[in-house]
Amino acid sequence: MTKSERKSEKALAQQSAAHLAKQEQQGNDESFQRALLLILLVVLLTFIIVPKGVLTPTEFSPGDIVPRDIKASRDILIPDDELSEQKRHDAAKAVANLYDYDPATGTMISEQADQILASLRVGIDLEMTEDQQISELESSFGVKTNKKTFAALKALSEHDEIKSRVTLIMTTLYRQKIVGNLKLFEADRPKGVIFRSLDTQAETIDSGHTTVIGLGQLQDSLKKAVKEVDLSGNQQATLRELIVPLLRPNISFNQKETEARRQTAREEVKPVLIQIKKGEMITREGDRITLDQIKRLEALRGDSSTVSLWRNAMGMLISCFLLVYLSHIFALRNIRKYRPHNRDLIFLATTFVVHILILKISIFISAALGSAFPYGEQNAYYYVFPFAVGTMLVRIVLNSEISLVFAIISAIVTGSLFGNSFAIMVFAFLTSLSGAHWVRHVTERSSLFRAGLRLGMFNSVLLFALHLMTSRPFDLQLIYKLGFGFSGGLVAAVVVTGVVPLVESIFRYTTNIKLLELANMNNPVLRDLMIQAPGTYHHSIIVGNLAEAAAENIGVNPLMVRVAAYYHDIGKIRKPLYFIENIGGQENRHDKLAPSMSALILMAHVKDGTEMARENRLGQALIDIIRQHHGTGLMKFFYDRAKSKADPEVEQIDERDYRYHGPKPQTREAALIMLADAIEAASRTLTDPTPARIQGMVQKIINNIFIDGQLDECELTLKDIHNIAKSFNIVLGGIFHYRVDYPEPVSKERVTETGSRSIDEDRNRKSSEKTEDQENPSEKGSTEDLKRLGMS
Repeated sequence: MTKSERKSEKALAQQSAAHLAKQEQQGNDESFQRALLLILLVVLLTFIIVPKGVLTPTEFSPGDIVPRDIKASRDILIPDDELSEQKRHDAAKAVANLYDYDPATGTMISEQADQILASLRVGIDLEMTEDQQISELESSFGVKTNKKTFAALKALSEHDEIKSRVTLIMTTLYRQKIVGNLKLFEADRPKGVIFRSLDTQAETIDSGHTTVIGLGQLQDSLKKAVKEVDLSGNQQATLRELIVPLLRPNISFNQKETEARRQTAREEVKPVLIQIKKGEMITREGDRITLDQIKRLEALRGDSSTVSLWRNAMGMLISCFLLVYLSHIFALRNIRKYRPHNRDLIFLATTFVVHILILKISIFISAALGSAFPYGEQNAYYYVFPFAVGTMLVRIVLNSEISLVFAIISAIVTGSLFGNSFAIMVFAFLTSLSGAHWVRHVTERSSLFRAGLRLGMFNSVLLFALHLMTSRPFDLQLIYKLGFGFSGGLVAAVVVTGVVPLVESIFRYTTNIKLLELANMNNPVLRDLMIQAPGTYHHSIIVGNLAEAAAENIGVNPLMVRVAAYYHDIGKIRKPLYFIENIGGQENRHDKLAPSMSALILMAHVKDGTEMARENRLGQALIDIIRQHHGTGLMKFFYDRAKSKADPEVEQIDERDYRYHGPKPQTREAALIMLADAIEAASRTLTDPTPARIQGMVQKIINNIFIDGQLDECELTLKDIHNIAKSFNIVLGGIFHYRVDYPEPVSKERVTETGSRSIDEDRNRKSSEKTEDQENPSEKGSTEDLKRLGMS
C-alpha cells in the first residue's frame, strides 16, 4: 500500500467517525425535541379539555333574579341530604333488637347448687366448724345464711337424690326463654327481636308466638316444681331458698351488637341523588331563584373546585401522555409508512391542538345556538362543526398511515372533550376516516368540494345509524341532525380549502394542490429551463412521462413523480452548455477540460438544483428528490477517461472523486426519477430503437443501477422494479414507434423532412464519434455513449 493510499484511508476513517458523531448528536437533539413537543402537546390538551366552561355566578341568595339561562353542561347527581338522612334513620329503625340466648343456663344453675351442697358435705368430712362453713359458703358462692338455714341445708345435702332432682327442676324450668325485664322485652317485641344462640351463634327471628317469661314468673314456677319433689316441707323451703338466689335469665338484650348493626345499616344506605341531565335547564332568565336551584348550581360548580380541578387535570395529563406516546411508538414500530420527522410532528401537534380548540369553542357556540333557537337540541348543533378537518389535512399533507393514527387519537380525545360521549367518539372517528378517504388523491381544488359533498352524505347516514342504536323515535330532531351533519361535511371542505395554502406556506409542505401549481409549464423556473436549456427541458418532459406511467403501475403518487421529473435537472440552467443535450451543433466543452473538472461541473448541477429549489420554495419533497436522483452513481465516462490519462505509477485515480455525493434515493419516488432519468438519456444512444433493443437497454440500465447499490435505501421491491421496466418499455415503444409509408405527395415531404433530420442526426453522431475517437479511438458505438452517461 502506497503512502498516499494510507493517508486516504486515514482521512476516510476520520471523516466516517466525524459523520457518526454528528449523526449521534443529531439523534439526541431530535429525541429531546420530540420529548419536549410531547410534553407541550399533552399540557395544552389538558388545558383545553379540563375546564368545563360552566360560567355560573359565584353567589346566589333565594329570591335573586337570574341574569341569564343556565343549563347543565354535563350530567350531574345532586345528593338530597334530608331524604338520605330519613332513609338512614328508617334503615336503623328496621334493625331488630338482638337478644342472646344461653341454653346452658339451667345446667349451670344445677351445677352451682350441687357445688354448694357438695361443699357442705366436704366440710363435714373435714370436721369444719359451723361458722367456718357458713363463712366458706358466703366467700365461695355468695350464699348468705344463718345457723338455722345452714342446718337445713346441711340436712338437705345428705339427701341421696337431691342432685338429680335439682337438675330435673332446672331443665324443666329453663326449657322456656326467660328475660330479666319482661316489660322492656314486650316493648321491644313490636320492633322486632332476634334470638341468637350463644353456643351455635344461630339466629332466630321472634315470630311473636314464642313464650317468654320474667324472673317473677320463673320463681312461681320454681315454687310449684319444688312442691312436687318428694321432700319434707322444711326441705322444700330450704331447697327453694337455695335455688332462688341462683336464678337468672337465659336471654339478655345485647345493646352493643344491636347498635353496631344499626350503624352498619345506616352506612349501607346510599345517598339519595337527584339526576340532572346534560342540557337540562336549571334556571331561566328573569326568574326568582329558589333554594333548590341554588343547590343545583352549587353541585354544578362543585366539580370545578380547586382540588377537583387539579385532580382531573393530572388524570387527563397522564391519560393524554399515555395515549399519544404509546400510539406513536406502536405505529413507529409496526406501520411501515409511519415515519414522521420532527417537522411532521410539529405539524401534527399544531393541527391536533387547533382542531381540539375549535371543537371546544363549538361547544359554547352550540350552547348559544341552543338558547337562541330552542327548537333544536344543543347536541344537534355539534354536527355542524368539522370533526374531520384535522384528519383530512393530515391526509393531504402526509399519508394515509399517519392520518389513521391521527384519527384514532383525535376521536378518543374528542369523546373525552364532549363529556366522555361514546357516540361522539364513534362519529368523530368514522367521519375522520371518511374525510381522509375522499381527499386521498386531490388533483384539483374542486376535488375538495366533491369530497365535502360525499362527507356530508356519509355524516347523514352515520347519524341516522347512531339514531337507530338509541331506540329513539323518528322526530324532528333527527331531521335537524341529518341536515347539520351534511352541512358539517361542506364546512370541513371549506376549512380545508382555506387552510391548505397556509399549511404549505408555514410548514413548507408540497401537497398535491401545490404540485398542480408547480406542474404549470408557465412556472418561471420551467420557463427558464425551456429557454436556457431546451434539451434538458425536453429530457425532463420525457422523464416525467416515463416516471408517471411507472408510478401508476406501482402505486406511487403519479403527480408527485411527474412534477419531480420536471424540476429534477433545474440545476443545469446555470451551466446549460456543459450538458450534451443542450450543445446542439456546438463544440463539446468537456473536450478541453480535465476529467476531474468535468466531473465537478456535472456534480454541481445537483447542488445548484437544490439551491434553486429552496429559493423558489418548491418544497422539501422535491428538494430531496433533486438531491437523490443521481444517488452516489459513478460518472463512468469521465472516470475511465481519467484512468486512461493517468500514470498508474505516479497517481491513483480515486473512484469517489467521480461519484455523485448523494444521498442514495430514500423513497420510491426518488428511485423512479433516477431510473427514468438514466433510461431516457440512454435511449438517445440507440441507433435502431427496436422493441427488443429498447427492452434490453432498459433491463441493462436498471441492472447496473441495482448492482451499484443505488436502490438499497429505498422501498422498491423486485416486483416494483419489474413493473417499472414494463412501463418504461411501453412508453419508450410509443416514443420510438414506426410509421407506415404515406402516398406519393406526402412521401416526398416526409423524405425531405427525414433527410434533413438524418443530416442533423448524422452531424450530431459524427460530432459524438469524433469526440470519442479523440479520447479512445479503439472503442466505438453505443457502448461509449452509455459510458458517457455513466450507465455501463
